[in-house]
Amino acid sequence: MYALARSLLFRLDPETAHGVSLRALDLTHRLHLQGLLDAGAPLDDPCELMGLRFANRVGLAAGLDKNAEHLDALGALGFGFVEVGTVTPRPQPGNPRPRLFRLPEQQAIINRMGFNNAGVDQLVANVRKSRYAGVIGINIGKNLATPVDRAVGDYLLCLERVHACAHYITVNISSPNTPGLRDLQRGEHLDGLLGPLRERCTQLDEQAGRRVPLTVKIAPDMEDAAIRLVGEALARNAIDAVIATNTTLVRDAVAGLPHAGEQGGLSGRPLFAASNRVVATLRRHLPDMPIIGVGGIASGQDALAKREVGADLIQLYSGFVYRGPALVGECRRALRRTA
Repeated sequence: MYALARSLLFRLDPETAHGVSLRALDLTHRLHLQGLLDAGAPLDDPCELMGLRFANRVGLAAGLDKNAEHLDALGALGFGFVEVGTVTPRPQPGNPRPRLFRLPEQQAIINRMGFNNAGVDQLVANVRKSRYAGVIGINIGKNLATPVDRAVGDYLLCLERVHACAHYITVNISSPNTPGLRDLQRGEHLDGLLGPLRERCTQLDEQAGRRVPLTVKIAPDMEDAAIRLVGEALARNAIDAVIATNTTLVRDAVAGLPHAGEQGGLSGRPLFAASNRVVATLRRHLPDMPIIGVGGIASGQDALAKREVGADLIQLYSGFVYRGPALVGECRRALRRTA
């Protein structure tokens, strides 16, 4: 059924198709018709990481549901966890359209969305209204207008607003679509951000009587030495997990294809090897830190490969767009054999 739906959706502008798809999922959920979406039968494959119990190891990456408006419908597809956002303190429209491009020959997507979202207060309200009972991650960022040297204030504000309704919080310092954001991955910038966030999160944990893990999402476009330095900073600041990786700026695998020259981050199949390299490098330097692997997963075999290089959990995004809910069940079944 999804193949037919995709053939129709891919005739639309990608961003329009994105909105139509999510509204259709909401309707399907309300009508209790999820069985038509080929997500597969429920699978009991729990695991515990970061003090959280995940129903299975397959999650949805941030970016698909920026404002947590579709948590119930997405959660019903069998994900073990759903990450929403990226959210910023104030609403912002993001970059001008068009800003989302398909490269179907490589099952890839280029986006330069620019953290378009309705603001942290709206996201929190949406999470509170949701009935989704699984693990919810909330991905936080800074507003475009906030200078990088004052970014910590934006992250702290988001952290404080989402702490009460998040199961874990992700610090996004790796989107290529907010100028200067990736500078926060380097040297003193990284410690200067993570130190205050770790301190404030610990304070909020103590006040609430519950622990909310803090994770960091990093970019794939780093040499091994830089990855090692990032890993050391994560450990030094007692970060609970790392998400590897965000989108890439490298275009080698899609050179010559339509839209390959568009600015923005590339996701999908061309990201697979680069993401795996980062996961493997992190695992060597951080043998005990949970790693969430994301990037280029388009089959159960890809999910297994991500696990074999060191990922404890995986997340889907572009593969989910191209393959639909069937990919969720396929990855769950593949990973169950590794438990």
